Amino acid sequence: MESIICKELKLRYQPIAVILANDKQGNTPKFKENGWSCMIRMFVEAARGDVVALDRKAVHCPGGKTGVGFGNSYANHLDLVSHFLSTGKPGKFEGEAYKKTPELAKSMLDSMPAMDIPFKYVILKPLEKVDPCSETPRLIIFLANPDQLSALTMLANYNRSNNHSVIVSMGSACSSICLYPFNEAENGSPRAIIGLTDITARHYLDPDILSFTVPYGMFLQMETDVPGSFLGKKPWLKLKERIAG
Repeated sequence: MESIICKELKLRYQPIAVILANDKQGNTPKFKENGWSCMIRMFVEAARGDVVALDRKAVHCPGGKTGVGFGNSYANHLDLVSHFLSTGKPGKFEGEAYKKTPELAKSMLDSMPAMDIPFKYVILKPLEKVDPCSETPRLIIFLANPDQLSALTMLANYNRSNNHSVIVSMGSACSSICLYPFNEAENGSPRAIIGLTDITARHYLDPDILSFTVPYGMFLQMETDVPGSFLGKKPWLKLKERIAG
């Protein structure tokens, strides 16, 4: 499947389609059921052209499991995770200090739109490998630098009556590219999510890259809106010249 947006923005990486399935479609999950790995490392492999099938039995990280929609792995460990995200526990473990207090961290976790998707696999697939005749992605994830992110933000709002169609939410990297966008996909007027701001996971990524995730229907609308938009005007064309091919 080709993307007009991808070409216009001269994206460094192919957009990634998130497909929910009960069949891994011949793909081999990168996780081993008795092992552990960060889901974002698997995501980077997909950005580089691989196809990754995330299996709910093989994703062991609580943040990763919750972040891709395999239930709420925080529910039975709220005290532990709340302290881990904030102050830690003296003599036991150091906290990440992403929240000032455990109480604030717990409140954030309680408000997360955790869900248990009725599928066995979350498949991450480069968009160019998606067959639109047989596959319907749930989400499309762009990896963009500041100039490209600016264009995506403008395009997401181009066909809307307001200017609030893009949000940034604090959270784990995986929740910003899957969980929160899954939740937006259920809304009548979904918003795009800027993500991968999770400092713990950013070492896997290029330093100038953030994610921009949209529900598939919103992506199709944005694709349709490219002709006649600002992407054909001088201000964008001037920026486009400085983006490396």
